[in-house]
Amino acid sequence: MQIKHLIISMLFLFLGASSNEETISWNDTRKLSWEDFKGNPNSNSDAVALTASGITFGYSVKTSGRRIVDYSASVQAHFYPNKSWYLAEKANDYILAHEQLHFDITELYVRKFRQQLERLVVNQNIKIQMNQIHVAINEALDKTQKTYDEQTNHSINVEAQSYWENYIKEELKKLEKYK
Repeated sequence: MQIKHLIISMLFLFLGASSNEETISWNDTRKLSWEDFKGNPNSNSDAVALTASGITFGYSVKTSGRRIVDYSASVQAHFYPNKSWYLAEKANDYILAHEQLHFDITELYVRKFRQQLERLVVNQNIKIQMNQIHVAINEALDKTQKTYDEQTNHSINVEAQSYWENYIKEELKKLEKYK
């Protein structure tokens, strides 16, 4: 019986990032700094800063003949410095913490993605199932990012900002196993 490896890489890079673009992987010991925001500010925006982050996803399947017998997947949260920007004259540590939380929310959905992938059982539709999870996770991530900005009014609502910081911290802790 001959065993073949089929590598399939699928990348979702927020805002259409290319594979050789500079990225910063999420790490609980490394917080973002304003020096990480290298993009040009959008003069048409009311925002003080923009965090471009997203999920990269790749997988491989092991086959025997035409049957899938095993799989592995890789999921990461990335920050894109060249697509992220801030207005230096309006930026402060409080706004940076708001932007960091956008990146932390991306990591939360990476962990949820890994959790769902772990539950999959090898079958002949596993590639379709992984792609469906990928789409669903990205939709949920997008919805959560928008809700976060709406509820905090882009960091202006201090009480809501504090709630979200605690909420995301606790959610990340619950999914520590998938770090």
